[in-house]
Amino acid sequence: MKNKQSTHPPASFTLSRIEKKKVKKSNKISKKMKIWYFSLAIVLIAGLGSFIFRKELMIFGFDNVVAPTIEHTLNESYVPLEDTEDPGAQATTTENKNDPFSILLLGTDQRGKENGLSDSIIYTVIRPLDHKALLVSIPRDSFTEIIGAEHIKGARTKTKINAAHSYGGPQMSVDTVKNLLNAPIDYYATINFNGLVGVTDALGGVVLPITKVIENKNPIHEKLRIEPNKPIYSGKEALMYVRYREDSDFKRTERQRIYLKSALERMKRLDNILNIQNIIEIAGSNFKTNMKSDFILDLAKKVILEGGTPEITSHMLQGEGKHTDQWYYILDENDVKHTHDMIEIWLNPESTEADLITASKDDDA
Repeated sequence: MKNKQSTHPPASFTLSRIEKKKVKKSNKISKKMKIWYFSLAIVLIAGLGSFIFRKELMIFGFDNVVAPTIEHTLNESYVPLEDTEDPGAQATTTENKNDPFSILLLGTDQRGKENGLSDSIIYTVIRPLDHKALLVSIPRDSFTEIIGAEHIKGARTKTKINAAHSYGGPQMSVDTVKNLLNAPIDYYATINFNGLVGVTDALGGVVLPITKVIENKNPIHEKLRIEPNKPIYSGKEALMYVRYREDSDFKRTERQRIYLKSALERMKRLDNILNIQNIIEIAGSNFKTNMKSDFILDLAKKVILEGGTPEITSHMLQGEGKHTDQWYYILDENDVKHTHDMIEIWLNPESTEADLITASKDDDA
């Protein structure tokens, strides 16, 4: 009888049950690996995309979520000066919004309806395109002519510059600083030091370079003590830091500039950008300016989101202390002239970086 032709493949092509299980297991592992690699790729792409487009997403959120929620509060803080219906309007026009402009920053101790003294006076030049800022600190005890004081009963026409705010608020401070420096002032911004405490706490505190105990020892001064080497400082501690004055006016104005820079750095944190509505509301009645809300929001977006903290150049008006009927800081006329020339260069939109460096070569960056 002839053998029937086998219908089974040769032994070399036959897979045992064990081998079949191995193949199935291998296929499962391969499938799982593909899913794992695919998932990893999605995560990496999403993460990389969020990193690459983080700036664009934050700007979108600022324009469409943050700005609309704080615009009303900023509008309530708008207080124009008396001598013009729309102060600084030129700087807000489309053609000039990137030109350098000046702001007089005033920190006050206002209580109730009184104007209060201006403990901090900083003439500031902002150069938006260069992302640079010049901070000129004017010691509060600087002896100078107070513009407009002759119209106020009992006011001194020549005295400490911080008296200008107590006599006539921001308007008299602006007029007096304009006269002292022979320089234009496009805007002013005042913050009551009570507001500084709340804003600093809302930022989660600030980082300050305190390496030794800061303490008032003069019994006629308010009690004040700040411990060194803390990773973060509260609003109350920050206020003590900027107001401490038992070393020198130079150190005091330097601390004020350090605080401003540190607060700007903290503002750039994502959680603070998302919390900006609360921060602005806390500032609330403690903040007054003649900058309109759209201008402030545009400036905030440039500083916080688009370019980081500006490169800051600092200068303090030079002079020496002298006691007559009381203690005054007598300004050096040559330094006042030098400061005027420096401001003029910084406000010139045609000035180059080399011009700015030359103008500020004797000052701290």
